Amino acid sequence: MKELRVAIFAGNYNHIRDGVSLTLNRLVAFLEERGIPVLVVGPDSKKPAFKHNGELVHTPSIPMLVPGRGEYKIATGLNRNARKRLKEFNPTILHTATPDGLGIAAFKWGRKNRIPVVTSYHTHFLSYVKYYALYLMPVMYPSKLIFQWFYKNVDEVYVPTQSMIDELGEVGIKGNMKIWARGIDLNLFHPSKRDLEWRRSKGFADNDIVVSFVSRLVWEKDLKTYMKSVSNLQKVNPKVRALIVGDGPARPEAEAMFPHGHFTGFATGEDLARAYASSDIFLFPSHTETFGNVTLEAMASGLPCIVADAIGSKSLVENGVNGFWAEKENEKEFTEKLEKIVSDESLRKSMAEESRKLALNYRWEDINSGLVENYKEVIDRAGTN
Repeated sequence: MKELRVAIFAGNYNHIRDGVSLTLNRLVAFLEERGIPVLVVGPDSKKPAFKHNGELVHTPSIPMLVPGRGEYKIATGLNRNARKRLKEFNPTILHTATPDGLGIAAFKWGRKNRIPVVTSYHTHFLSYVKYYALYLMPVMYPSKLIFQWFYKNVDEVYVPTQSMIDELGEVGIKGNMKIWARGIDLNLFHPSKRDLEWRRSKGFADNDIVVSFVSRLVWEKDLKTYMKSVSNLQKVNPKVRALIVGDGPARPEAEAMFPHGHFTGFATGEDLARAYASSDIFLFPSHTETFGNVTLEAMASGLPCIVADAIGSKSLVENGVNGFWAEKENEKEFTEKLEKIVSDESLRKSMAEESRKLALNYRWEDINSGLVENYKEVIDRAGTN
């Protein structure tokens, strides 16, 4: 078998700290720790959000012209320097993270040089139309055609959940799809990180029931349903309190709309783990997730979870076991499910225990080891054709 040498093409690798960039950085670290050569190609950033792992070769990009998303970039292709470094690196497999200009250029480069190309599905762009219709509607149809062509022609497509595979199939996006789930740091995110002093410092009493929302604060995460559901229950139970962890363009408006909520701002590492474990219930109505990293973090922290009956988080939460599903954007149903957990302490405790148990199935070591085996199988097949 050929040596495994991986080239990764990412529209966002270090300029925004989100689930995509953190997943890819963790993958690169995993590969390097095992002596597998890896090269990353992606847009440059004058102010990186964090120190990235591995070697990053810069490629051209343009800002995303959508309100509140200007910090995101669209990679437009492979420049001469990137092509030169790719040739020197001599990859045996190409992994693209987005079907943008860079992803398509990488696909063509791979086909020209007879190198297999795989891709991973991270962001459910088609679900964003409702929130950015004025800007996305004109490009939605051609984008869908590109997605259908791209995912059908690469060698393998790695999708976080079966529900996401099913969703893609319903809109005509098909291909050789396999599940590459996401993992969790089970030592960092742990119920033992609960801190009563931290809660008190945020104005929460020991017997308050703190309902948390953790995410980048953008409206497509359905922050409004979270705020309305918690507000509804607070009218009859003042012990219900709101904790919103994260930052983003929607924060100023959200704070004005929800003055009784406690907004912590951006948190990471131990601060983030403490925030999860120090709350009591996780309510995450977003229905634009492909997996739901924050839901898994909440589960590992020992929280009952209420999520949208939609792709992503639904695949993590077992309805009635470690939380509930509620119809997406259905404020009344989210409120009812929240009230069930709030009013039943024994249910809250049992669901918290089940969340932690289920999270133990998502170890990064196992998940990324499986991806490496997929890489090797793709390379073997390419060598026999």
